[in-house]
Amino acid sequence: MRVLRAAGRLLAALAHACAGWWTITFTFPGLAQAQRDIRVQVWAAQMLNLLGIRLVVRGTPPVCGPVLLVANHISWLDILVMHAARHCRFVSKAELRHWPLLGTLATGAGTLYIERESRRDAMRVVHRMAEALRDGDVLAVFPEGTTSDGTGMLPFHANLLQAALSASAPVQPVALDFMDAATGARSFAARYIDDDTLVGSLWRTLTAPPLEVRVHWGEPEAANGRGRRAWAADLRERVAALREAG
Repeated sequence: MRVLRAAGRLLAALAHACAGWWTITFTFPGLAQAQRDIRVQVWAAQMLNLLGIRLVVRGTPPVCGPVLLVANHISWLDILVMHAARHCRFVSKAELRHWPLLGTLATGAGTLYIERESRRDAMRVVHRMAEALRDGDVLAVFPEGTTSDGTGMLPFHANLLQAALSASAPVQPVALDFMDAATGARSFAARYIDDDTLVGSLWRTLTAPPLEVRVHWGEPEAANGRGRRAWAADLRERVAALREAG
């Protein structure tokens, strides 16, 4: 029964993804940006529901920008979760742009792409992020740079925080956690690390007991004279504390 349920959810999720592609390709050109943002948030929330994942939001998401969101990174689902909790523009690896279907969805959601191995490209993206923040956008990054195992967190890289410093914008910490919906214990079904494949992680998520994903919003904070490295270390502590608070 669990396999049959997972197969049904997979088919429904694929159909929903294709519907999202259609909307972005043919409907988005005629919509204002605010309308697009609402469509993305609703679509993401519906996708979580189709995957059998319950969204729990704690704390207060930003009403408007400018603000840079920094969150821990566990799964390929994290971007979907953040969009469902509050639409934002992500900074993501450049290869995502070329993924079938997912690339179109990410681009339609306003993603900024970065060549991770290129220092020059990182500076280009920081400048674009600073411009977006000055324009009042809500941006989001995963400062660990890659997914962790879901128990602890990797160090936070500080380079993208330069955008918030340059734009004099606040940064808001966000903690993500996947839990077993029945027991409340931390679940590792959705994690995506090391030798995990996207297909394998997706199937493990679909066949797992029902999941709950918690999005815990911290308080926005200004740099208050801190350099980006010190600020990154402090933000990591804020995110860790939010995860401990549940």
